[in-house]
Amino acid sequence: MAHPNEDLLRRGYEAFGKGDMATIAELFADDVVWHVPGNNPLSGDHEGRDSVLAFFGKSAELSGGTLKLEVHDILANDEHGVALTRGSAQRGGKSLDNNGVQVVHIRDGKVVESWLYAGDQAASDEFWS
Repeated sequence: MAHPNEDLLRRGYEAFGKGDMATIAELFADDVVWHVPGNNPLSGDHEGRDSVLAFFGKSAELSGGTLKLEVHDILANDEHGVALTRGSAQRGGKSLDNNGVQVVHIRDGKVVESWLYAGDQAASDEFWS
């Protein structure tokens, strides 16, 4: 039986794949903080549910809706979840194919903070810039 926080992350990734922002919004605390590394238009600390959802919208817009996330595995305990992923997208003749790690802090069944890590940050910055 999977840990409830593993189920929460799997629901989030499934909803992201379908573009179901309503379900994603339900999984986030009102004051969620989303840390995005790098030096590109998506980088920075996105604070609050609306800001994080806007970040998702911007990533969809910049990739022309081609951004796909494949989950390799999810590990979870009572306070944290870790997703091992592979992201791919197309944009302006450029391709992104990058492994990544997402670490989330979960409290009371809601994501309260997330840190994203790209396997190749320079390639990610080049793609999104």
